[in-house]
Amino acid sequence: MATQSIEALVEGGKATAAPPLGPALGPLGVNIGQVISAINQKTDSFKGMQVPIKVTVDTSSKTFEISVGTPPAAALVKKEAGVEKGSSNPLTDKVADILIEQVIKIAKMKEDALLGKTLKDKVKEVCGTCQSMGILVEGKPAHDTIVAINEGKFDAQIKSGKTELTAEEKKHLEEEKKKLTEEMAARRVEFEKQAKQLMELHKDKETTFIRKKLREAKIPETLIKELLPEEKKAAGPGA
Repeated sequence: MATQSIEALVEGGKATAAPPLGPALGPLGVNIGQVISAINQKTDSFKGMQVPIKVTVDTSSKTFEISVGTPPAAALVKKEAGVEKGSSNPLTDKVADILIEQVIKIAKMKEDALLGKTLKDKVKEVCGTCQSMGILVEGKPAHDTIVAINEGKFDAQIKSGKTELTAEEKKHLEEEKKKLTEEMAARRVEFEKQAKQLMELHKDKETTFIRKKLREAKIPETLIKELLPEEKKAAGPGA
């Protein structure tokens, strides 16, 4: 049986016959509409995320099989946390909070891709992803949760493999996310006020000096770039 395979990244539940799928499937003689429909059915649970898929076509019978990979751990964390992106300043600004059950769920979904030998190790890897995105785990910075995992405080949950949340737990997380958003907005107001005071104090200085002072005051880099955009370098002769 001769087969040909096509691999692509598609948006969960929203694949189309546009490139790269349509042009790649056309020469294989399969019903493109059926393939696209099957892909969308299999990836529907990953809406809003880029999902790796593989279509294997029997070139004689024109039958096909679809295998679906899992999105990157960061994409799964964002979905569980209900946010579109992680924090631009994860050390100070936390954008959401998730529970250990959600971390376990992601660790299981990414089981084959993670490096840890045990589920406990894989859970800690996912916590590391949360840390870099400014997402709390169990109401605390993810690195603190990793310490708690090492101390065995979540052994029961990891052993049970529970991944579903109750309605009450989901409600609590939504309230926590709202609270974190409000706190982050309040911090931004304070940082912006402090930054503008420093800019006024050093208004006669060069921009590079002012940027240095803002960084020394620990003003977030994203805010510095907003208030003092980098000047574009002029193109050289003949450019």
